[in-house]
Amino acid sequence: MSSVLLDERLVRDSYPVTELPLCQLRLMDDTRFPWLILIPRRADVSEVFDLDAADQRQLWHEASEVGRMLKALTRAEKINVANLGNVVAQLHVHVVARLRGDDAWPGPVWGNGQAQPYDLDGLASMRDHLLARLDGLKQRL
Repeated sequence: MSSVLLDERLVRDSYPVTELPLCQLRLMDDTRFPWLILIPRRADVSEVFDLDAADQRQLWHEASEVGRMLKALTRAEKINVANLGNVVAQLHVHVVARLRGDDAWPGPVWGNGQAQPYDLDGLASMRDHLLARLDGLKQRL
């Protein structure tokens, strides 16, 4: 999918969903939280300010549209958007649907409990739901 090499932890902890104009969109391998990751296809970038102004605007646009889509899909009460990078330096933006009563509510999802990986059927179903919603979204990006 992407010509920029991904950090091995991003590859190990998530599944590719699709390519957006700037970012590769990936699904975190944790069924407890509907959790997507946007990874800009730019080499040697660890901070948002490492991107040029046009890419910064596009990253925020993609994160906003993916968040809007994920909120509609999951009926989440809140969408958390974050760029941490303490463990994985490669620039990536988390878009997490939060539902009252989820395993980490109201705290952060990071470092909370043990991830519950998708089985093959669950992964296929989630990717199908995402891709169906992404068809319309890609036209707005």
